[in-house]
Amino acid sequence: MASPEPKGLVPFTRESLELMKQHIAKKHSEKHKEDLKPNTDLEVGKELPSVYGNLPRGMVSEPLEDVDPYYKNKNTFMVLNKKRTIFRFNATWCTFVLIDCIFMTMTDLPKWWPALQNTLLGIYTFEILVKLIGRGIWAGPFYFFGDPWNWLDFSVTLFEHITRYSPLNFILLFRITRNLRILKIIPLNQGLKSFVGILIHCLKKLTGVIILTLFFLSLFSLIGMGLFMGNLKHKCLRWPRENETEPRHNRTGNPYYIRETENFYYLEGERYALLCGNRTDAGQCPEGYVCVKAGINPDSGYTNFDSFGWAFFALFRLMTQDYPEALYHQILYASGKVYMIFFVVISFWFAFYMASLFLGTKTIQIEMKKRSPPSMITSLDMLDDATIRHKEELKKSRKRCLLCWYKFAKAFLIWNCSPCWLKLKELVHMIIMDPFTDLILTICIILNMYFLALEHYPMSEETISILSIGNLVFIGVFTAEMIFKIIAMHPYGYFQVGWNIYDSLIVFHGLAELYLMNIHGMALFRSLRVLRIFKLGKFWTTFNMLMLTLGNSLVALKDLVLLLVTFMFFSAVVGLKLFGLSYKECVCNIDKDCQLPHWHMHDFFHSYLNVFRILCGEWIETLWDCFKVAGQFSCIPFYMMVILIGNLLILYLFLALVSSFSSYKTATTEENDEAKNLQHAVARIKKGINYVLSRILCQKQNVLKETMDNVNDIYVKENISDHTLSELSNTQDFLKEKEKSSGTEKNTGTENENQSLLPSPSASETVPIASGESDIENLDNKEVQSKSGDGSSKEKVKQSSSSECSTVDIALSEEEEMVYECEKPKHLKNGYGRRSSPGQISRESKKGKIWQNIRKTCCKIVENSFFKCFIGFVTLLSTGALAFEDIYIDQRKTIKILLEYADMIFTYIFILEMLLKWMAYGFKAYFSSGWYKLDFMVVIVFCLSLIGKSREELKPLISIKFLRALRVLSQFERMKVVVRALIKTTLPALNVFLVCLMIWLAFSIVGVHLFAGTFYECIDPMSGERFPVSEVMNKSQCESLVFNESMPWENAKLNFDNVGNGFLSLLQVVNMQPNFEGNIYMYCYFINFIIIGLFLPLSMLIGVIIANFNKHKIKISINILCSLMPKKIKYIYKNGGSNIFITVKQKKQYRALRKLIYEDSQKPVPRPGNKFQGFIFDLVTNQVFNIVIMVLICFQAITIMIQSDEQSPKMDTAVYWINSVFVMLYTGECVLKLISFPCNYFTRGWNIFDFMVVIFSITGLFLPLMVGHYLVPPSLVQLILLSRIIHILRPGKGPKVFNDLLLPLMLSLPALLNISLLIFLVMFVYAIFGMYNFAYVKKEAGINDVSNFESFGSSMLCLFQVTIFAGWDGMLNAIFNSKWSDCDPDKINPGTQVRGDCGNPFVGIIYFVSYILISWLIIVNMYIVAVMEFLNIASKKKAKTLSEDDFRKFFQVWKRFDPDMTQYIDSSKLSDLAAALDPPLFMAKPNKGQLVAMDLPMAVGDRIHCLDILLTLTKRVMGKDERMEKFLSEMESGFLLANPFKITYEPITTTLKRKQEAVSATIIQRAYKSYRLRQNDQNTSDIHMIDGDREIQSTKEGAYFDKAEGKSTIQNQV
Repeated sequence: MASPEPKGLVPFTRESLELMKQHIAKKHSEKHKEDLKPNTDLEVGKELPSVYGNLPRGMVSEPLEDVDPYYKNKNTFMVLNKKRTIFRFNATWCTFVLIDCIFMTMTDLPKWWPALQNTLLGIYTFEILVKLIGRGIWAGPFYFFGDPWNWLDFSVTLFEHITRYSPLNFILLFRITRNLRILKIIPLNQGLKSFVGILIHCLKKLTGVIILTLFFLSLFSLIGMGLFMGNLKHKCLRWPRENETEPRHNRTGNPYYIRETENFYYLEGERYALLCGNRTDAGQCPEGYVCVKAGINPDSGYTNFDSFGWAFFALFRLMTQDYPEALYHQILYASGKVYMIFFVVISFWFAFYMASLFLGTKTIQIEMKKRSPPSMITSLDMLDDATIRHKEELKKSRKRCLLCWYKFAKAFLIWNCSPCWLKLKELVHMIIMDPFTDLILTICIILNMYFLALEHYPMSEETISILSIGNLVFIGVFTAEMIFKIIAMHPYGYFQVGWNIYDSLIVFHGLAELYLMNIHGMALFRSLRVLRIFKLGKFWTTFNMLMLTLGNSLVALKDLVLLLVTFMFFSAVVGLKLFGLSYKECVCNIDKDCQLPHWHMHDFFHSYLNVFRILCGEWIETLWDCFKVAGQFSCIPFYMMVILIGNLLILYLFLALVSSFSSYKTATTEENDEAKNLQHAVARIKKGINYVLSRILCQKQNVLKETMDNVNDIYVKENISDHTLSELSNTQDFLKEKEKSSGTEKNTGTENENQSLLPSPSASETVPIASGESDIENLDNKEVQSKSGDGSSKEKVKQSSSSECSTVDIALSEEEEMVYECEKPKHLKNGYGRRSSPGQISRESKKGKIWQNIRKTCCKIVENSFFKCFIGFVTLLSTGALAFEDIYIDQRKTIKILLEYADMIFTYIFILEMLLKWMAYGFKAYFSSGWYKLDFMVVIVFCLSLIGKSREELKPLISIKFLRALRVLSQFERMKVVVRALIKTTLPALNVFLVCLMIWLAFSIVGVHLFAGTFYECIDPMSGERFPVSEVMNKSQCESLVFNESMPWENAKLNFDNVGNGFLSLLQVVNMQPNFEGNIYMYCYFINFIIIGLFLPLSMLIGVIIANFNKHKIKISINILCSLMPKKIKYIYKNGGSNIFITVKQKKQYRALRKLIYEDSQKPVPRPGNKFQGFIFDLVTNQVFNIVIMVLICFQAITIMIQSDEQSPKMDTAVYWINSVFVMLYTGECVLKLISFPCNYFTRGWNIFDFMVVIFSITGLFLPLMVGHYLVPPSLVQLILLSRIIHILRPGKGPKVFNDLLLPLMLSLPALLNISLLIFLVMFVYAIFGMYNFAYVKKEAGINDVSNFESFGSSMLCLFQVTIFAGWDGMLNAIFNSKWSDCDPDKINPGTQVRGDCGNPFVGIIYFVSYILISWLIIVNMYIVAVMEFLNIASKKKAKTLSEDDFRKFFQVWKRFDPDMTQYIDSSKLSDLAAALDPPLFMAKPNKGQLVAMDLPMAVGDRIHCLDILLTLTKRVMGKDERMEKFLSEMESGFLLANPFKITYEPITTTLKRKQEAVSATIIQRAYKSYRLRQNDQNTSDIHMIDGDREIQSTKEGAYFDKAEGKSTIQNQV
């Protein structure tokens, strides 16, 4: 905002400069300096606000004194142009920049280009000279060289002069610098310039993250060198006959075999030789080949761990997840499957953590809010304002219309001709606006969608005819809709609605398509039919909401999008200039036919596509090609620039969109008339169906209603006198719920969990029984009685700990509930639990008592902790047994027999457990829990698998055994917590998922129109390769190719021949065209899909999931704040809190971990009394000693970095002695610490770690001397010593920035481990399913000797690869082999009775797609947990926040002032309560004035409610923030819902009003006293007595309130 009292504009003179210097000198002499910030409304490039008045002509382009106080002491002045722009540069140069950019993209320049280039260079030079003269040369923020963009402009122009007029023009770098001219567009646009400043500031904030990333990359690179150095050179070499008698071991030193690369073993279709290893779990060579270390590394030598640089490069590739499956397979082939652990750590945890750090760094979001100008607001908090401004601009634009247009519209576009026409209009309006009309139109749109999805290749004539007729019908329906709406609304009113304009465009397109039907080559035009699908949006509120949010976000982010496009353009031009000629001249290095590949940079279009591909995360293969044509020196800097800067921009854009969609709320969206009509039509249909059903079931409902009314009346009469208000509120809620659905219960503030897997966070999984309950005889009556209890659901509530403020009841633990049930008296005090009359009880037989005792015994058994542990152990055993049933089970007869007996035992145990729970809980109670339903389903699976083994025809039932593993979910609380949280955060996003699916459907339909039938190719059966297009153009030529003998005309496995295949192809974003770049612009289809079909929907989904996550967290926080009893707070805090993915026990661990991190709990080691020990103690505890140790650790890491594969023997000897020196130094350190504190050395974990490192290092040095060097890796000692480098991450010892970044990971570890367990269970289930269905699939593409489904370990390798979304398309391609030409269905598999090696495409698609979706949802929630923890910690450091511990302490203090838990305290205790609180809620005395000013509501008897006090104190600490106000309002509404009788406690006044009343009474008394003094002069003595009494009263009141506050209040009243 501008200054509220602006001064006039003053010319800048020498006197102004002298005054400014004096002001600066005065400021330097002052100790206290003002913290001024630049005014955002007076920034450079903005217009001077109108509050400064009109701009005189004499002040245009003249130096003026700066009006911003921030620059008063900066030696600056400002200049305004005619448009009142502050320091605005002339924009005419932008035209020349754009012209220059256009010519930069050209490879064949016209002849007159040199003249134009000289002209542009002269213009740029003249611009710089003018700026130099106008601004000055010397340094300063507003001199010419004070602006970095002027430096860039000057440098580019200088280098261009050097290359033009000097002999240095042969240097490529000088010629490339001219391309920096493109960046000149940035300072010409204030929005782009601001975003660049924001991103630079973000980079500064990300410095710690970048350093930590480099540290971990270096550490893992060193580990990779120690594990895999030289391994990727191991290949299978054919061994000559004459040497067959020699042992076949690794002959590394024989150069003869190294040169014979043609003797290496190659798999079919592979470019590089098969890798192998000497371990048993590594790749093995076929018969006649031996594994030797020979040749070069894979991928032309660019993939290896032979030196630190290449190892770092490989780790960076793994971190960015680009083609990791190739490196994954290479390492496992060459080193062994055990090294999967390395890839799990790197590709999953390390990549995940680094991405979480970059996402979680709050810098981006903070800077977006702080520094973005109003035109570039990216936070959703301001998107509503952007929408309002957009609407205002629309209104203004409409007002600007000419008067003649209104006359024309009234005359020709508003049809009110005659009464007959008006009657027709009313009739049409009634028809077209009827709800059932909109319902019919919706059905037509859905049918049209179905017809569009039916198109496929090839289609029969009949199908084509049906689809054509359907197209005509839909065009007719939509045309009729448009015509009728125009008649009903007039053309003027019709085209005022955006959806109507869209409908008219659809109709015009359909009519134009009919007119152009016979013209060929209109596939792209016909594909626009897909736009009809989005007509469904006007009936879909969610779609409207998302599109509105997306539109507002993109409008607000237009400058950021423009900046990203500018950077891509700049990168493409630089790539073209750097590598364009190299790709043309050295093309034979990358292609044996010397043809340019798909991805190159010879022209601008392909260079732009290459940059786009790099930003999509696929860069490694194009970088290898770049290495071959241009070298490593120039390729690596270019690619790193594009990857780092481009991904930063994309991350910024992604976070902005996610932030926008994270406030997705359907409830706040205004529904249009069509959506409301659709709901009305559906409501009418439901009403009609209900009416028909009610007429049929009328008598039964009346009888049921009368019965329930009688029961409710009796219950209320018997119990209303014996219950508190909170119990009555629970009773009313229970009765209301019983009226809605009998047999279903609901607690106040908890969720209905009877039909789902979503119990309350504080709910127990046990289902209690009731006294005298029967399962079978009284199934309908007495089980309902058993659930009623005290008006609660299947949870038991401790009434002693309940309060009216609570919105969540506390569930008893399983042990407490069991005791409660066993000790419950026969005659319950609760009236509703005493439904049976005394006569009925007296008639109860002894058999009933025996049955009751049996059930109680069963209840004790199933609730016993040992029984639960036993069932959990058996569950794990039954699940683990599935892993042994691989393809080798028939060869292991003993294991097979043991598994068969184990299956029977497991089945009987689980059946027995189920029967015990049936007897303990009853049928209805048992099946009311979703977890018990899951257990029942697993028991059915056990039984079916046993039946399948008994009969041959039922053998397929065995394949469902994989479902047995799902029982783990119901047995372990960690799994249950994660499943509940996932359902709560994911299910509400189903609407958004359907919107994304609709977008994918549209792209799939367009793909069918464009590419259907184009992926067929003619295959040579001998070589398996495709014939070139020059030889075979079509199917007929393929069939008559060789002596009229037909060649196979095969289709690609992934194609666009139908919508289903299109979906699958889009999931992989394939780009397969048999004719090499037959239509190059079809690339645009895939580019649009990546942007519109992947990036934007992904932002929508993640944003909505985050919104649901925050919403659930807010609900839990509300429950915490509304709780009063300390026990209740404890229970709710444990079950909820800020993290919904951890259990009750883990909540304790979480709190303990926070205390351990924030408070150093370790006691200092006492200094020993002995002088020598004291001297050593002082030495080892000195900071210098720790620094020396850190330096030694770094030097040891450097010694590993300088090593390489096949280094000289001298180097090996030097490394050995260096390692020995480090071992001796570390041993000496260990000895010194043992001497200095011998009793306390092993009490520290870090000391134990150092001691173990020393022991293993010494063992590693001497072990090769005893057992030989071949059995011990030479890098063993180095890796052991390297492990000490983690001391750098030690809290308090290493850099503080590392500790701050590792803290979120430590605090989120419990939740991440829970989610990881669920991921492992999902992988386990799918691995077992894959073993049953894909174990014998032919090995090709992604299925090979390492990654396959033959055994459990190999299946887990495959699924880990799919989990990181790498290479699953290759596996699916192998499973697609289902035809005779691709596989052999009669192939004999040795050792088993199964025949064939074909796959099942349908099962494979469902298998992989479902696993990808499930794993993606789980991993997204993992990111959310880590990022939210990071944001919470960052926000607590930078802002005043309140934690749950603060609220808990508040309630602990409250209990002292309100021991009876009435929720109220007297106003006289308020001051003491505020002074007794802990910071930050603490208010020191005297605080009465502050408390009165807070205007707290007061109830009858001058009592103040706890919630009002807490809300007010929270506002005082947190400040007035929109989100905080929203949170507090939701908390207050939750409290009101939990207290239906709170109307009797409504406040009657406030503290401020009561103070005003007291002050007003004092004023009135004084006025009355003066009046009496004037009227009764004779009774002066009596009046003085009265005055004394009143002064005493006034003195007492003044002692209660603060004097200063009283005076201010009196002034306000006057």
